[in-house]
Amino acid sequence: MPRPLLALLILPLLMSCGGNAPDKPVKNDVLAADTFKWEVDQFGDVRVIRYTVPGWEQLTLQQKKLAYYLSMAGLSGRDIMWDQNYRYNLQVRRALEKILGDYKGERAGANWDAFMLYAKQIFFSNGIHHHYGMDKFTPGFPREYLEQLISGSGAALDTKVVDILFDPSVDAKKVSLDRDKDVVLASAVNFYGDDINAKEVEAFYKAKAQPGDTTPLSYGLNSKLVRGADGKLKEEVWHIGGMYGAALEEVVKWLQKAAEVAENGQQRKAIELLIEFYRTGDLKTWDAFNIAWVQDTGGTVDFIQGFVEDYNDPLGKRGSFESIVEVIDPVATKNMEVIQKNAQWFEDHSPLLPEHKKKKVVGITYSFINAVNEAGDAAPSTPIGVNLPNADWIRKVYGSKSISLGNIIEAYDKSSGQGSLKEFCYDQAEIDRAVKYGSLGDNLHTALHEVVGHASGQLEPGVGNPDATLKSYASTLEEGRADLVALYFLMDPKMVELGVMPSLEVGKAEYDSYIRNGLMVQLRRLKLGDQVEEAHMRNRQWVSAWAYEKGLPDSVIVKTVRDGKTYFHIRDYEKLREIFGQLLREVQRIKSQGDYQAGHDLVENYGVKVDRALHEEVLKRAENIKTAPYAGFIQPNLVPVTDANGEITDIKIGYPEDFIGQMLDYGKRFSFLPDTN
Repeated sequence: MPRPLLALLILPLLMSCGGNAPDKPVKNDVLAADTFKWEVDQFGDVRVIRYTVPGWEQLTLQQKKLAYYLSMAGLSGRDIMWDQNYRYNLQVRRALEKILGDYKGERAGANWDAFMLYAKQIFFSNGIHHHYGMDKFTPGFPREYLEQLISGSGAALDTKVVDILFDPSVDAKKVSLDRDKDVVLASAVNFYGDDINAKEVEAFYKAKAQPGDTTPLSYGLNSKLVRGADGKLKEEVWHIGGMYGAALEEVVKWLQKAAEVAENGQQRKAIELLIEFYRTGDLKTWDAFNIAWVQDTGGTVDFIQGFVEDYNDPLGKRGSFESIVEVIDPVATKNMEVIQKNAQWFEDHSPLLPEHKKKKVVGITYSFINAVNEAGDAAPSTPIGVNLPNADWIRKVYGSKSISLGNIIEAYDKSSGQGSLKEFCYDQAEIDRAVKYGSLGDNLHTALHEVVGHASGQLEPGVGNPDATLKSYASTLEEGRADLVALYFLMDPKMVELGVMPSLEVGKAEYDSYIRNGLMVQLRRLKLGDQVEEAHMRNRQWVSAWAYEKGLPDSVIVKTVRDGKTYFHIRDYEKLREIFGQLLREVQRIKSQGDYQAGHDLVENYGVKVDRALHEEVLKRAENIKTAPYAGFIQPNLVPVTDANGEITDIKIGYPEDFIGQMLDYGKRFSFLPDTN
């Protein structure tokens, strides 16, 4: 699917009214350009950073209101994501909120510290499973201590839920892609009834498919699949009056306010269609919304919202709730729009088979944006780029929107050190190239990935939805395909000719980074002995491992061991580009023809297995790096200013530092669903 390009992932926001508003707004930090504190917390394998919103004060009051209302709408759906991740997450979260707010006992010592780590991990991941690795968190304190905290705070947590928290064998994986297991039964995500297996799901949706349908609906995107009293499968649709209705009512309340201050008629139409979708759950309305949204290109404020990404479904059908509110950066957009304008050139000069190239690339809209607020699946961990909508037929007929989240990229860049470079780069020349060109290379990779990559290629006649034909491999194959487009063109002289980079040294820096990360650095995110399951990690590994293997006869990438440390050194960048082109052609063929077996073989043979000795070495070397391998964000604080009549006269923005404080505040103001659904 045309998904977010993940650096890691995104975040929520603070406001002083709406929902269950506290009497006083959470304290803001005043932004000081020279002294801004980017990183505010680090725990486990995660660091919490902040981002600024440049240009906020230059927005009109109408635009500020629009961004505010859209942000409130997104946060009002926050509970949905928690429940989608796991059926007991809301109950666990509320128990943690109660303990953190009302526990009367001592808040110090090894057990309290371990509890705080556990709580922060759960808040960061929107549930009891790791946001990226998918494993269930292990409490670092005894069960008796949790029971003491519960009794000392008045919290409520069912005994069966406590049993699950302390039993590593129960619901151990949020999303399992282990081919030796039934991926639906092995996944704890709350998209299917407990006794439903993958074959039943596939059969259910195969019966819905219409052969030859050129505008297929996104079946399953907006529902939970359960077994009825008669034993037959049925969908519990997410809409007002149905599942998640209480939260969606709040979402719609704020969307209605947003529609009143929309910047233009097309934007208002899109918002109203989204409202109608939440009211009815009608997938045709969802398609109509996406078409209207793609055609809204005239505003400064834009948004992404809905049941969008399907990474959390092991079968790639159901969408997680997410929200991103954004403001277009006109200067950065203009500097990069040359890529958008030359999309047809990139398509014509790609290494794809002729029948898999689009004769006419239509409707690509590319923007550098600054995020204002993110919620649901987009927070606290965030993408750095997004390309939507997901439906291939809409993209082909109406086009797509691509964005790079400029202020998110800036925050990652400002807050990260050079520890990883010094530990894993082959030599000083590679380090120097990364320091000089790495940031630009990352930005260009994101732009090419989102604008050209996801918009490129076409299916052969009669091939249905790739998610259905490629199943659990669809997401990783699509992300790898978009990566390969970016990698192929990053070493093309055309990029220098277009003026977006000074020399091919930028492409070399990105090649170094990609191979270094795909073959080694990302392994620090895995526990020793684990295989790779997350879609993006898989695609980075299978792209890198395949390229390494194919380049062995010509020593394109050389594996070197020096002082007991392994390095992968690229010796021939032009030849590596050719190899990336060969792999891109094959991956596009797999998608265009719906070749499940070839997709399976590529991912399983190159993207899943981990060399244990190398993994052990990487974990040992990673101990020298102070920066945590994952990062996410605390949200800006939007505070409406009102006059004597209660009318909003301005909306101020600030940047809070307290991650747990923000999570507790959200729990008070944006909690609308019962503990289990």
